[in-house]
Amino acid sequence: MKTYVAGHRGMVGGAILRQLQARGTDEVITRTSAELDLTDQAAVRDFMQTERPDAVILAAAKVGGIMANNTYPGQFIYENLMIECNVIHQAHAAGVQRLLQLGSSCIYPREAAQPMAEDALLTGVLEPTNEPYAVAKIAGIKLCESYNRQYGRDYRSVMPTNLYGPGDNFHPENSHVLPALIRRFHEAAQSGAEEVVIWGTGTPRREFLHVDDMAAASLFVMDLDDETYARETQPMLSHINVGTGTDISIGELAQMVAEVTGYTGKLSFDTSKPDGTMRKLMDVSRLTRLGWQAKFELRLGLEQTYQWFLQNGENLRSK
Repeated sequence: MKTYVAGHRGMVGGAILRQLQARGTDEVITRTSAELDLTDQAAVRDFMQTERPDAVILAAAKVGGIMANNTYPGQFIYENLMIECNVIHQAHAAGVQRLLQLGSSCIYPREAAQPMAEDALLTGVLEPTNEPYAVAKIAGIKLCESYNRQYGRDYRSVMPTNLYGPGDNFHPENSHVLPALIRRFHEAAQSGAEEVVIWGTGTPRREFLHVDDMAAASLFVMDLDDETYARETQPMLSHINVGTGTDISIGELAQMVAEVTGYTGKLSFDTSKPDGTMRKLMDVSRLTRLGWQAKFELRLGLEQTYQWFLQNGENLRSK
């Protein structure tokens, strides 16, 4: 089995690559962005026609936090649409029967009922701050479903909740909430800061999934036999949520990160700053019925991630 992993240098793609290599049953092929520009249709076509993989895992995407999504909406929608269109279509044109596309929980409406089930897709208005990215990810789901319906392909999509773990982005301006907290509390502990101030009230609740769990879930879904997969999905509602099914308040999370990083100063909340969405939790009952559950407990995952941050700290702090 020859499997192409697109986005193998990213956090999720890297975890998937490690697990594929560990099980040793696949010939895994990769290309860096310098070697293959996935927004270049001709380049992707030539690559697929030459390599002829048996399966494709599409973990490549342009990603970022709220600031990046707000600042570069044109780039986010264009680059993600091009990546999806090129990889999915050219995989089909090269005869690839099996493909897995990774999406995001931001595909769901801003006011979706909690926990968010797969059938909430396209039932309401999206969160404005990341709407371009969400629209591109929804298009990816519909590309897979459309190629399945018209051409008989087996193209599947998984939608992860908030991810964290080794390989995460700890940039002070464009990282997500958990790696941002790890960096802030680490630096506060090192400098002996008396206080760390968190935006908002600390009451919003978020769900966090370790990237190794996400990689395991991705391969689990990709390996499901057709009959089992079809039992829990529909041709036009085929994506599967991936999460832990549990959440934690930002205040509780901040306290946990403080303990993991050894910060002993004061933790306070700036209630004049916005809280954002009060809750974002994935309904993972579809995946649970299929036979998969997350293994990483959050505290253990945080400790492991912090150790990775310490080992790679000099490179990360220069970014």
